[in-house]
Amino acid sequence: MTETLFGGPSLPPAYPERAAWGTAQKLRAWQSEAMEKYFQENPKDFLAVATPGAGKTTFALHIVTQLIARGIINRVTVVTPTDHLKRQWADAAAKVGIAIDPNFKNADGRHGKGFVGVAVTYAQVASKPMLHRAKTEAARTLVIMDEIHHGGDALSWGDGIREAFDPAARRLALTGTPFRSDTAAIPFVEYAEDKDGIRRSKADYTYGYGEALKDHVVRPVMFMAYSGQMRWRTSAGEEMAANLGEATTKDITSQAWRTALNPEGEWIPAVLAAADKRLTEVRRAVPDAGGLVIATDHEDARAYAAQLKKITGESPTVILSDDAKASDKIDAFSSGDKRWMVAVRMVSEGVDVPRLAVGVYATSTATPLFFAQAVGRFVRARKRGETASIFLPSVPNLMELANQLELERDHALDRPDKDPDGFMEEDAEMEEANREEKASDTLEKFKFEALESQASFDRVLFDGGEFGTGGAIGSDDEMDFLGIPGLLDADQMSVLLRQRQADQQTRRRKKAPAAAEPEAPPLVDHRMLMDLRGELAKNVSAWSARSGMPHGMVHSELRRICGGPAVAQANEAQLQTRMKKLQDWFIGRK
Repeated sequence: MTETLFGGPSLPPAYPERAAWGTAQKLRAWQSEAMEKYFQENPKDFLAVATPGAGKTTFALHIVTQLIARGIINRVTVVTPTDHLKRQWADAAAKVGIAIDPNFKNADGRHGKGFVGVAVTYAQVASKPMLHRAKTEAARTLVIMDEIHHGGDALSWGDGIREAFDPAARRLALTGTPFRSDTAAIPFVEYAEDKDGIRRSKADYTYGYGEALKDHVVRPVMFMAYSGQMRWRTSAGEEMAANLGEATTKDITSQAWRTALNPEGEWIPAVLAAADKRLTEVRRAVPDAGGLVIATDHEDARAYAAQLKKITGESPTVILSDDAKASDKIDAFSSGDKRWMVAVRMVSEGVDVPRLAVGVYATSTATPLFFAQAVGRFVRARKRGETASIFLPSVPNLMELANQLELERDHALDRPDKDPDGFMEEDAEMEEANREEKASDTLEKFKFEALESQASFDRVLFDGGEFGTGGAIGSDDEMDFLGIPGLLDADQMSVLLRQRQADQQTRRRKKAPAAAEPEAPPLVDHRMLMDLRGELAKNVSAWSARSGMPHGMVHSELRRICGGPAVAQANEAQLQTRMKKLQDWFIGRK
């Protein structure tokens, strides 16, 4: 018996036409390491968590070839969240000689002759779990559950895949996303209790964004944040105004955010035009680079597409979930060189369009789950030096998610009293605040009429740091960052961003009027400052206990609202201002 490229026996005689199996492209280091662990442990269940763009599909297909070659399995079922991903899996499998039927329907009963298995959706399995159980039992089946977190989307989905795939010979679960913050157990995922008594998901192999960035497997991501003044009218007829990102409550933040995303305002056209300028710069180095706008609903998607046509002179590809030709449109865009694609949610997860390099996050969905999947559409690296640029509203929770891109989160089966990441309560509250209004909705606090929106450049976020001093649309301060070259590795990007920020600070100093002769600074009472810092710390601790917000986030929010440096460098007036703001919070004053 001969050996394959991957160290296993050659394919059995029953598959002579599959000689290409086991001779696919060279594996990345993480894929080889994960495969080695898989075959050392030889598990029935294996959960691999790898950042979007790292190559989970390739890893899984190599597992398939080995298991078939070793006679462990002779059938494959791939489960995905969407119809488009079924086709994407089938296409990827075909490239390595594995015939997967993505067109199988429950009514068919059995898949077509010549196929080794099928690709189905979670919803498809949930609707006929006993049918899929019978298919699983009829052969030595490997079940690949792509984006396994969807097993917790609905009770019927979790129950369905548990019923259908319990008798499988092997199960391989994949995800590239921080697990959701609900507490529904995901079938076939192992949970382990931590020191706080919280049961959390336990992956068999994890490959995070930070590791992938160091390995040049994914692109560095630069977030371009835009702020601006918003004005809207409540259902009671009251006109309100706020600067995006400086609102004092979640409700006002949500309404200002939704006002910014209104296609009839000035914010969206300005940000789309800025993103297109960035795309033009990237295409100087990467001629086929494309852009994606992620919209909240179909109406907004069509309106954003119309605005992009005015900006570029080219009609963008529009992807709507109820379009029967959506998959064909995605494939055509992926293989072409059109500038822009506009989609609602369909392209946010799993869909592979490697040439996407510029994104506009024009949706009010703000959970870590959705944000990570959306960002994942832009990070797949094709060659060293390609970068990703994502434009987004300058609102606190998006800024937090952008700054914590490398954070790895397990699925907590038991909701802790205090979430150390500060996300669980935030997820639920923002989902409620951002939910789409229905005609029967009587909760007037979320109803509003967008009146006016203006955009301004706020800052750039990269690798946990913030750069830029803000500026008007079209200003030199904005163009400094829009014009960054399209081919830079992460270290080069960091150096250039620091240089651009230094240039802006120098430019502003030169423009500032000459200062009068400074007076001698007053003597600083170090004991008084120490007492103030201690008092502030006690108040922050009390607010943290009351609100559930971690101490660090309370300090960050106070600093954002009140200005000034970190506590250790703050003067008496700055510390007193933060104390006053905390007092306002305790008495419910905005």
